[in-house]
Amino acid sequence: MPVRTGEQYLAGLRDQPREIHHRGQKVEDVTTFPGLANGARSIAGLYDMQHDPKIRDEMTYTSPTTGDPVGLSFIAPRNLEDLQRRRTMMSHWAHTSYGMMGRTPDFLNVSIMAMAEAGDYFAQSRPEFKQNIINYYDYIRENDLTLTHTLVNLQRNRRPAASTQNYSTDVALAVVKETDAGIVVRGPRVLATLGPLSDEIAVYPVRNAQLEGTEDAWRYAFAFAIPCGTPGLRFLCRESFDLDRSSFDHPLGSRFEEMDAIIFMDDVFVPWERVFLYRDVDLANNLSPRTHQYNHSGHQVVTKNVAKCEFVLGVAAMMVEILGSESIGQVHALLAELIENLEVMKALLCTAEIDAFLDEWGVMCPATIPITVARNMFIRMYPRMVEIIQLLGSSSLMALPSEVDFNGPLGAEIEQYMDTDTATARERVQLFRLAWDLSGSAFGSRQVLYERYFQGDWMRNASILWSRFDPDPLKEQVRDFLRRT
Repeated sequence: MPVRTGEQYLAGLRDQPREIHHRGQKVEDVTTFPGLANGARSIAGLYDMQHDPKIRDEMTYTSPTTGDPVGLSFIAPRNLEDLQRRRTMMSHWAHTSYGMMGRTPDFLNVSIMAMAEAGDYFAQSRPEFKQNIINYYDYIRENDLTLTHTLVNLQRNRRPAASTQNYSTDVALAVVKETDAGIVVRGPRVLATLGPLSDEIAVYPVRNAQLEGTEDAWRYAFAFAIPCGTPGLRFLCRESFDLDRSSFDHPLGSRFEEMDAIIFMDDVFVPWERVFLYRDVDLANNLSPRTHQYNHSGHQVVTKNVAKCEFVLGVAAMMVEILGSESIGQVHALLAELIENLEVMKALLCTAEIDAFLDEWGVMCPATIPITVARNMFIRMYPRMVEIIQLLGSSSLMALPSEVDFNGPLGAEIEQYMDTDTATARERVQLFRLAWDLSGSAFGSRQVLYERYFQGDWMRNASILWSRFDPDPLKEQVRDFLRRT
């Protein structure tokens, strides 16, 4: 089928029963459940953009198998133009959520594409796994499906030596049975962002620990994907940050709740045709760098980061305008930080594309170092950006009436005393409620935590960056200098 509409996406969620729990309550329909429905509608809006006549050509491309229009985030880029076209498409989606939804469908679309194009990598495990991942990529592309994923085990301790040596099926997802028809898995995983609002879930090898060559390590070495409605698969949602309040009071939380969940798999059956990797510890440990999946997902992430930087800077600039603090030097310094962050993200994204390379799988791949640097820097950037919003707003963020107060007994007083030289009271309150949702609410706090940790431990990321960086040309410069002195 060609690209879906928003209504088709919502119908797909309704048509596939899945077991979802939120605050002790079983969710029967995520498209109507308070705390989830608005997030579903936001994702639906992204799908509708693929049918917008003004940008349709920037959102879709022609399927290589059916000739139908399919989502451009699925494209396997063969040259720089393809890469830039994909980034334009991802940018449209990122700006629609202002960077506040990190798990829009393009994030996993590009990841599965990268793995499918690297089919020979999976063939090293079993020859048929190559065709499995290719078939799966074709399936989600042609049906325009939304995916979540999970790649982190629950932890009972944070010892540096965490490995398969202290895994057990009660704290780690593991294979408990193998049959002629497939494998059976049992255990929990975190963190399935967008899980309740997805059609399918992709299960990767763990990222929080390297598999070791222990006797039973094979039980944890796998990659597969299954429908979210698969029997035995359950989602436990955190408390929703969509508080069932107006978009005036909680403008971000009421729109962009993408929901995080722990998953529990109770003897879940995975048919062989849905398995992409199994029993090979080395292949499991090296899946991401060898397929360049990290580069492509990073391309989406940095595109999202640019949109997020632009939005935060825009909010900050409006706060300064409304408060009349444009002439204060300290304010200029804070705004300059936000500008610097934006321009650094844009520059790294541009460099990643300009220095893109054709990898061993024939895919034009964003350059590794700029993508890695951008992802690592944003871990530190975003908490500081939120702090700047707090500093610029100060007490103006705290004493904020709600929308209903404007029509309450003190409505006249609010209108009289809370206006500024450049804004009415309502305009001021509306903007600062947005700034609060960005920097002080539960939704805003989750955004900070997400940006700190969703890309992994920063120390581990630093080690990865150093391992991928080639210092030899720079050392040779120094040696040459020393030889000449």
